[in-house]
Formats: sequence, structure tokens, C-alpha cells
Amino acid sequence: MSKKVAIIGAGASGITAIKCCLDEGLQVTCFERSDRIGGLWAYREDVDGQGCVFKSTIINTSKEVMCYSDYPIPKENPNYMHNSYIEKYFLSYVDHFDLRRHIQFRTEVEKVTQAADYDTTGRWKITTKNRDSGESTTDHFDAVMICTGHHTTPNIPDFPGLKEFQGKVLHTHDYKTPYDLIDKRVVVIGIGNSGGDAAVELSRISSKVFLSTRSGAWVLNRVADYGNPVDTVILRRFGDLVPFKLQTFLAKRQLQAKFDHAKYGLQPKCDPFHHHPFLSDDLPNRILSGAVVVKPNIARFTETGVKFVDGTFEDNIDCVILATGYSFSFPFVDCPSFHVIKNEVSLYKYVFAPDLKHPSICTIGLVQPVGAINPCSEIQSRWAARVFTGQARLPSRPEMEASIKKAKDDMRKRYVKSQRHTLQVDWIKYMDSVAIEFGVKPDFLKMFLSDPFLAVLCYFGPCSPYQYRLVGPGKWVGAREAIITFWDRVHAPLKTRLPAVQEKTGTPLLLRLGLAFLLLYIVVYMVL
Repeated sequence: MSKKVAIIGAGASGITAIKCCLDEGLQVTCFERSDRIGGLWAYREDVDGQGCVFKSTIINTSKEVMCYSDYPIPKENPNYMHNSYIEKYFLSYVDHFDLRRHIQFRTEVEKVTQAADYDTTGRWKITTKNRDSGESTTDHFDAVMICTGHHTTPNIPDFPGLKEFQGKVLHTHDYKTPYDLIDKRVVVIGIGNSGGDAAVELSRISSKVFLSTRSGAWVLNRVADYGNPVDTVILRRFGDLVPFKLQTFLAKRQLQAKFDHAKYGLQPKCDPFHHHPFLSDDLPNRILSGAVVVKPNIARFTETGVKFVDGTFEDNIDCVILATGYSFSFPFVDCPSFHVIKNEVSLYKYVFAPDLKHPSICTIGLVQPVGAINPCSEIQSRWAARVFTGQARLPSRPEMEASIKKAKDDMRKRYVKSQRHTLQVDWIKYMDSVAIEFGVKPDFLKMFLSDPFLAVLCYFGPCSPYQYRLVGPGKWVGAREAIITFWDRVHAPLKTRLPAVQEKTGTPLLLRLGLAFLLLYIVVYMVL
């Protein structure tokens, strides 16, 4: 008899967890507290204690990098999609793989605890409550996947005088549209993606927007050289051949070439790659036009204004928006292994607890990748499902604990100290590390010999999720074709007017470059 798996949450992580478990023959029940699929990406006016995107939010990762590995996003969709496109894609994914019937909507998980027979079976007891009837139900499951994400509880800083401020104060968790703030003077605190997006949006209708940032930020454009999505340029395997310090130098030089971050009041003390990137094509223009004024950290609030640490003061402030991030926890899980301290967890690859007797509970999507989250959640789910069925085994407890310690040490050395930098992972390295756990990372040396055309595309071109469907469990017959036609789907939505001169695709140049590197490698190998 197949094992029963409980999945908590039907957002981007939860829906792919359902599919991956079904692919391995597991019985699945997904508990979703709302009445919709999509989590953060299901826009709603009524917050209902659950976060969601702004009405205007456009995703920061392009469609070919953010899709699930065996379900490409339609080629006609824009490369950077509005949240309504994201939700439609999730709904399409759910319907295509017939996942909806496994979801119990309006059902909140109240408690997860080890079953009485956990020591011998690894089972968990879960109590849920129907949010309409109020009725509670308890059931037992062989495994649990926690897919609630890390944008759960708004972080509200205790600024001096904030409680005495008489204007409106809200967190970006509660911000949906700018229309209540027409012709108002607004202070936005924080320059993460939400803070930057809110400042830019408000600057078009408010009388003045002040963007307060404690540490500054390096600003990346979504649109990279030659008009390509920036992640299709950055996320390439051969980039690891370049020393990290040189990567940092080149990145800083290119970012400064776009605009001088010091002149704009944005330059941080740290170099690029030492904090989570901030993407905005509009912010520099809004600063240059005076619609957004960059300010330092807050010193204190008065009843009507804000004093900054540089001594400047802005009065007659109507609204303060706190773009100050989130803290996360799992209050419904009665298990010390999943206690969170200052946004830090001690989980192997942010998935499994090394100290539990049975690897029958895990978190999915609990990472902050420099890249897209959906493929991370998917590959975690594929791995976890194989672990639940016994087809993949975890390393020993000492090995997992050593890996966790190294990940934390590396993060502290590289990133600015912040509660935001506790789940950071480099996308390709992390995806590869999980793929190795259950045998789906391609062997590119073998591929260069057996299929050099594909190898060049994989190694020197963008690293797409499809690469993790080429070999091993869950191999997808369409993966090779999806990689080959990658740029066709990138270019498709742009072909709305026939150019006067026929465009040249980048693939021939890419192939020439890749083959040149391959030839050089062979020559060096033969000489040595």
C-alpha cells in the first residue's frame, strides 16, 4: 500500500510537491487555508492574514528560468510576467496534471506532531480545521511536506517615535494599490524588491516619495545587454570558470556603467553578490527626475514627520510604508527540529532535519535563490518524494550537520549580516547539489562526447530547469527539445512587428564559442 503524504500549502511549492509525490506513486492530501491556488501570486484585495503580491507586481525572473522543468510556459507569454500570468500558469499546471482533486481548500493546519508510533513508523498526526464550519479533524500521515514559504509574518521595526506618528503606517504585506496615496507625501523604508517597486509605483501619483535605505543596494536591470532577460545572461554554467573576485569586479563595473550608484545615494559598502540583488529598470529614472528622493536610515519619527540619521527632516508626511521584510516560523509544527531562530533553520539543504530518526517531514521552498524559486521547490519535491519511498537515502547525520555548518559559515563570510540573508543560495550550485542527491544532474563531460550540440547549449547557454529532466528518475522526453528551442520562446512574444533587417539569433555564435572552448580543453588535455 502506498504511503500517505500531507502537503501544507497550495502555492508555487505546494502544487509541484503534489505532482512530484504523485509521480512516485504516493497518496497525497494538500491542505490550503485559502480558497485559491497560487499562494503569494494569487492576488486578492482582502489580506485575510495571508500575504500576496501588489496588483501591479511583475516577476523578477524570466519565464524560461522560472518554469517547472517539464511544463514550459506558453511561448506567447511575456518574458517577465505580470502576476495574473503567473497565477494562470499555476492553474494550468494544476489542471494539466489533474492536481486539484488532491487539494482541500479553506482548511488550516492547526498542529503537526509525531504519531504515537513514530519511532517505528515515522508517521505524523495532523489536526486541521475547516475555516467555514470550524470543524476540526485529525488524521495520520506517513510523511509531511511544509510548503508555507518564508513570506509569512511581516517584520515591524521598532523605530523611535513610530507609535506617535499620526499618519498612516503599513507594511508592504498590506500594500496592494497606490490609489489611496494620490498627491500624498510618502516615506518608503527599505530597498528590497517590494520597497523599490512600491517607491517607483507611488512616485507616479504621489506628490513626493522618500526612499529610506540603511545600507543601499546594487540595482540590476531586468533587461540585459542586447535586450535579453538578465537571468538568461547571468545564470550560465561556464561562469563558474571565472574566479569569484573577478566576477565581482566585472559585475560592479557593469552596474556602475549603467549609473553611478554613489551619485544616486544608493551605493552600499559591500560589493555585488554580497547581498540579495535588487531588480528595477525604473528606479534610476525616477530618482533622476526627482520623483523619488533617496534618504539614509530613520533616526526617529515625530507626530508629522521623519528625521533621518544625517540630520535632515521631512515634515508633513502622510504615509510610511515599511518594506522591512518578513520573519518566518512553523508554529503548527510540534517538533524542535523546525524551530526558527532569527530566520535561521538547521536543515540539510533547507529541506530535511538531520536529527530526526525518520526523514518523513521536510520543508519545500524555504530558500532565497539568486534565481527562480519554482525550479528549486520542484527539485526539492522530487528529491523528497524519492526519500519518502526509500528510493533515495540521506547522508549520515554527521555528514548532514557538517554540510549545514558549512552553508551557514559560507553565508556569514559572504553576505551582509541580515535576517534576509539566512536562506541565500546560488541557483545553479544549489540545483546541482540537490540533483546529485537523487541522480538527475547531467554528466556534461559525457554529454560533450555523446551530444556536443546539446552540451554546448547547456554549458555555455542559459541554465534552464529542463536540464534536470535529461537524465535519471523523472526524465522527460521533451527536455532536449525544450533546451534547443529556449530562445524561440524568449523571442516569440517580441515578434509583434517585422523588423526591416532580419534579426540574427545568438545560437550560432554561442555554438562557435562553446566549440572553441571544447577544442581548447581537448588540446590542453592532450598536451598535459
